[in-house]
Amino acid sequence: MSEVLVTGSSDGLGLMAAKRLIAAGHGVVLHARNEVRARDAKAAAPKARGVVVGDLASIAETRGLAEQANRLGRFDAVIHNAGVGDRERRIETVDGLEHIFAINVLAPYLLTALIEIPKRLVYLSSGMHFGGDPDLTDMQWKRRRWNGSQAYSDSKLFDAALAFAVARRWPAVLSNAVDPGWVATKMGGRGAPDNLDQGSETQVWLAVSEDRRAMASGGYFFHKRRQDPNPAALDAAFQDALLAACEALTGTAMPAGAGGGPG
Repeated sequence: MSEVLVTGSSDGLGLMAAKRLIAAGHGVVLHARNEVRARDAKAAAPKARGVVVGDLASIAETRGLAEQANRLGRFDAVIHNAGVGDRERRIETVDGLEHIFAINVLAPYLLTALIEIPKRLVYLSSGMHFGGDPDLTDMQWKRRRWNGSQAYSDSKLFDAALAFAVARRWPAVLSNAVDPGWVATKMGGRGAPDNLDQGSETQVWLAVSEDRRAMASGGYFFHKRRQDPNPAALDAAFQDALLAACEALTGTAMPAGAGGGPG
C-alpha cells in the first residue's frame, strides 16, 4: 500500500481523494490551512495517518508544511490538490504576491522542491488552462487590469507546465497533470455539470494504481484518459522560464535529479 500526501484535503476534491485512498487501504496524510481546519479534516477522515498544517499563501508557512511532511518520512505520492478559484478579487499575500498565483502555482513548486522526492506527483490543472496565457512578464497582475478568470486560467496552465517540467527533469518520477472536471465543490459551485465522484478518481488512480495507463509520466488526464494539453504547457523553454521565475521568488531551486522510480 502507498503513503500519500494530499494538499488542500480538509474539504472538496482533496478530502474526497483522501477518503478514496483510505478506503482502498492506503496511508494518507491530510493537509489543512490552519489548526481549526485540521481538526475538521481529521474528524472527516479519522483513519488518516496525520495532518500537516500550513497556509499556502505564505512562503514561510509552505516551507514549514514541507518540513512537517518530511518528518513523517518519504511519501510514495503527493497529490497537489490545493487551490483557489476564479471568483476572486486581487489579493496580495503576506509576501506581496497575487494570491491565486501564490497558492495555485508557487506553493506546489516550493513543495515539490522541498519535500523528499516521491515516486509519483499529481498536479491539479483545469480545462480552463486552455485559455491560459504563457506570458510571464506580469504574473502578479501589477500592470494589467485584474481579471480573476484569466488569473485562474493562467495558474492552471502553469500547473500543467510544472507537472511536465518535473516529468522531463526527473525521469525516475511519474509526474502528471489532471483536469478533475467542473464539479460541484465550493470552488466549482452548486451548478457545476460534471460528475463529482469522478472528480477525485483520476488523481487517486495516477497516485497509486499499477494500471499500465496510470504508469505514465508527463501526461494530461481527464477521467482516466490522456488528452492533449495546451501546447504552451509542453514547451520546454516556457517550462524552464516558469521554474526560473518561481526560483527567483522563493530563493529555492528545483533539485536537478530524482531517485526512486515508478511504482
